[in-house]
Amino acid sequence: MIDYIFTSILVSLVFVIMLKYLYSSKTKLPLPPGPFPLPLVGNLFQVGRKRPHAALAKLAQSHGRDLMSIRFGTRLVVVASSPNAASEVLKTHDRMLSGRFVSHPIRVKGSLLHNVSTAFLEECDDNWKSVRTVYRGALFSTKALESQVSLREKKVKEMMQHLVTKQGKVISIKGVVFVTALNILGNLLLSIDLIDFEGKGVGEELREYLRKFTAAGGILELADLYPILGVCSSDVQGTYKKLMGLFDKLCAVWAGIIQDRRNKSENQPSADAVDFIDALVKNGFSDKHINALLVEMFGAGTESTTATSEWMLVELLRNQQALQKLRHEIAGVVGGKDFVKESDLSTLPYLDACFKETLRLHPPGPLLLPHRAVQTCEVMGYRIPKDTQVLVNMWAIARDPKIWDDASSFKPERFINAKIDHKGRNFEYIPFGSGRRICAGEPLASRFIPLAVASFIHKFDWILPNDMDPAHISMDEILDITMFKKDPLLVIPKLRKRGED
Repeated sequence: MIDYIFTSILVSLVFVIMLKYLYSSKTKLPLPPGPFPLPLVGNLFQVGRKRPHAALAKLAQSHGRDLMSIRFGTRLVVVASSPNAASEVLKTHDRMLSGRFVSHPIRVKGSLLHNVSTAFLEECDDNWKSVRTVYRGALFSTKALESQVSLREKKVKEMMQHLVTKQGKVISIKGVVFVTALNILGNLLLSIDLIDFEGKGVGEELREYLRKFTAAGGILELADLYPILGVCSSDVQGTYKKLMGLFDKLCAVWAGIIQDRRNKSENQPSADAVDFIDALVKNGFSDKHINALLVEMFGAGTESTTATSEWMLVELLRNQQALQKLRHEIAGVVGGKDFVKESDLSTLPYLDACFKETLRLHPPGPLLLPHRAVQTCEVMGYRIPKDTQVLVNMWAIARDPKIWDDASSFKPERFINAKIDHKGRNFEYIPFGSGRRICAGEPLASRFIPLAVASFIHKFDWILPNDMDPAHISMDEILDITMFKKDPLLVIPKLRKRGED
């Protein structure tokens, strides 16, 4: 009798579980559509490594222009490829999808990077808020930016003076911009110049280390493709070890400066903050925290700036009509003055349009930085499971012929009198992202890059080596985290005569 009752209860439980499973499977929302994934590798072969943004854009045309799900190995990834989908991810469901997807090697036990700098903060928590508050107050608020005008103008002027000495010689424009951007940041963060235009100075190895550090961060990790491997080993490919070797070399550049500021803060606790390190020390940040933030600032601030400046000059050289129109506009505002002032920028609408058009065609982060679902949520009628990696394909949106006329061509005129900016409010155009995770450095980049390029155009004519036709400049891209021109632009500066239009 007891056996019969027990069996009846067991059968009833199984029946209830089966009914619940069948009901939930029918009512559970589907994942976004996507291409069929192969066993183990998923859709890796379809995406590739060279231009994943372009491959994902092509797949989205067939499998999900709004949202598409694919597999990187066994990991689920959802890609947004339309303005509506970007708005859903970055605005409507911003809180639920505001997590940061952090690569497994960064999350190893005892990591000096995990949940420290904003790029590797997994949640928008109090720690994230405190960092963003210091960023805004010390570096990117309107008040801070206005106080930095003379510094930016001084460093751009020094760049122009250096280029005068290089007349008739072949130079890499990216290298010149890098030095200028690095020294602007060096003064904002540390109150020092780090290198000169010959590459000498206390930070002479920073460029090499920063590039290697960023490139290492873009390595495809097996533990990210197959999370089960993360259980077996904390650093399967040795990436964290490599990152930390570079991290230690970078931090050695400013270790003594941090210690001096701590000593100063202890002796003069009421003194005002002079630069970013002062602000961090006064806000109680540890050396570990400061080091991670400085590496992030120098890396992000120089890489995206140099890439965009180079792309902008390339596009102008390839489009001589736009170049001459911009030169005429600058001449009308700047006149016979030797140098462009930052105050001139507001009266140079075509310059602003050229900058915006460059960012449309060549966003420094074509897939932005990966987001992560902090909870399972519904987006556009589809289910996004918790911890899903979420990408926004800004490159696909910005080159969509359904949105942009002659989408692959450089046409700055499209932005004249257009109420579109890069503040994250227009989801057909979000080169700096949007929502909680919008790039904090956008206000600085949108001042420095136009100032630098306007100065190039005002001060010099630019000749290609061996009288190359500008139409033959290679436009091949290379992407790890930042999208660079694959072959650096080599040019010969020729000083323009004053008043020459």
